[in-house]
Amino acid sequence: MHAKDELRNSCDQRYPARRILGLRAGFLFVNFLLIVMALYNLKPASRSLFIEYLGADQLPYVWIGTALTMALFIGSYHRLVERCSRVKVVLATCLALSLLLVLFRALLSTPGPVVASAFYIFVDILGVLMVEQFWSLTNSIYSTREGKSWYGFIGTGGLIGGVLGGGAAVLILNMTPLQTADLLLVAAGIILLLFGLTWLMGRLGLYCEVERHGQELRYKGGWQALKRSRLLLLIAAILLLTQLASPLIEFQFLKTVEASHPLIDERTAFLSLFFSLMGSVSIAVNLLLTPVIHRYLGIIAGLLVQPLLIGLSTLGFMFQPGLPLISAAKISDRGLSYSINRASKELLYVPIDSLLIYQAKAWIDMFGYRLFKIFGSILILFFTRWLPAPLSLPQLSWSVLGICLIWLLVLKLLRTEYRNIQPES
Repeated sequence: MHAKDELRNSCDQRYPARRILGLRAGFLFVNFLLIVMALYNLKPASRSLFIEYLGADQLPYVWIGTALTMALFIGSYHRLVERCSRVKVVLATCLALSLLLVLFRALLSTPGPVVASAFYIFVDILGVLMVEQFWSLTNSIYSTREGKSWYGFIGTGGLIGGVLGGGAAVLILNMTPLQTADLLLVAAGIILLLFGLTWLMGRLGLYCEVERHGQELRYKGGWQALKRSRLLLLIAAILLLTQLASPLIEFQFLKTVEASHPLIDERTAFLSLFFSLMGSVSIAVNLLLTPVIHRYLGIIAGLLVQPLLIGLSTLGFMFQPGLPLISAAKISDRGLSYSINRASKELLYVPIDSLLIYQAKAWIDMFGYRLFKIFGSILILFFTRWLPAPLSLPQLSWSVLGICLIWLLVLKLLRTEYRNIQPES
């Protein structure tokens, strides 16, 4: 019997709860829902507070600060994970994040630019950390075959969490005396619920890990792995182009929100409602659009949707600046990233050696994403601050259109390469 099967059988014998079909996936669904729900209580608050005390013009600087802080932090975090039980790391993280949220709430009693900047960076790191922990732990307890059966269901929990998190924040601000800074305590409470759920899953044996040969090489190889597969290199190019366009669209969106909603609680409520709407669009696309496009048009067509819609909405914003069109661009950017674009991307990985995927993803997640977000932030500063004749907010859309054009050209190359490896039926 294979070592993985022996371990799985041993876990099933020791923990009867594992033998209940769908129980583990149900717990993980709720787990991911709570993570994203907490995050979508915090994201509107962090954006609104930053705009209030520094202004949207300073966003590129805080994005660069986030990327550099993450680069310093992530290496130490991965060494910690290598030495300690993943479940214990998750439990300790939940407690630490809850305490830090309470501390930030106290600091926001007398807010200012430094606290607002630190809180913005903290929320972005919290989001990356909790989502990475969740999927890292989930990947360690599912085989590839099991993952194909359950990951779609589990991932939907995160989409629903985004809708509930944004909606709950709107209700809290509109229906109670609580204000923007009080959302931190709500998120701290959700994360403590997550602590209890994770502890219970550990006690039930639902986190008994499946060994994978060669998994210790996951964070090695990096850029060299990309050079060993032309298909993987093209996939990485698409992912990094999305990360280059995203800060430009976010900057245009938040600058427009700043002008449209000058009051902090009103602005936070709008952002919360917007994030809830974006999550609803992601769910609708996942359930209705993605299966149809994949079945009748293919995987590459699924990847074409995002740059085409970003390009069209950005073009519209150039000629008719306003919140509706830039909101459409923002939903096309992030909403489709979490739905049809992600599903299409994951299917592209199927013909590639799994070890190469692990190595390449490590480079992209640990280095590439942060590097390209810095490039995007520098582009914003160059076009809006450093040029002798700075571009206006609508004119910045030319940069987004240029990125979308390169994106479409890379997809054309990707289509040819993918068909050479695995012709689509």
